[in-house]
Amino acid sequence: MTPAIKVLLADDQALLRSAFRVLVDSEPDMRVVGEAADGAQAVEVARAERPDVVLMDIRMPGTDGLTATRMISADPELADVRVVMLTTFEVDEYVVQSLRAGASGFLGKGAEPDELLSAIRIAAGGEALLSPAATKGLIATFLAQGGGGGEGPGAAGYSERLAALTTREREVLVLVAGGLSNDEIAERLVVSPLTVKTHVNRAMAKLGARDRAQLVVIAYESGLVRPRTE
Repeated sequence: MTPAIKVLLADDQALLRSAFRVLVDSEPDMRVVGEAADGAQAVEVARAERPDVVLMDIRMPGTDGLTATRMISADPELADVRVVMLTTFEVDEYVVQSLRAGASGFLGKGAEPDELLSAIRIAAGGEALLSPAATKGLIATFLAQGGGGGEGPGAAGYSERLAALTTREREVLVLVAGGLSNDEIAERLVVSPLTVKTHVNRAMAKLGARDRAQLVVIAYESGLVRPRTE
């Protein structure tokens, strides 16, 4: 029997945490293992409970969700913890910073219950919680912040690791950055989804990416993919 997905709820609104707890605990394949009212507490509980997924509000008093996510991502002992940022809007000023900090994706607070539960399962499975619409918004934010040109300090840092990618891995990385799923990439390249997943995993290992969301950030920060305005 597959172990239940362990979830940590981090939000300064007690009422919202209670609602999330009822929803998550109602599912047979997941359970809430802790709650936190601010970022510092979220990190503390994460270290104690080792959740699979943290639902992290970006804006909290004291240590905010962004800082907490960065702390979790920097802790080798929490390498398997996935953070899903909760935002008021699907794309806001902190989204790019969240992904750079190590978040696996983001979800609007107005999401339907089924969307929230699906997000937890997707993140726990190591996939990126980036819808095509969210990816387009992410690219737009990169443009607004002057990123993605391959000319910043991050570009040089990735050049050596990018050189280690095979031609196919680079091709898959570009398609991942475009917001395509493994199935869509497989159809585009006329290969199996399993083959695509293998290429994605190898690209993550070579680039030092925690998950698929980080691949999107690396693709743009390195200049491998350049944002286009429509």
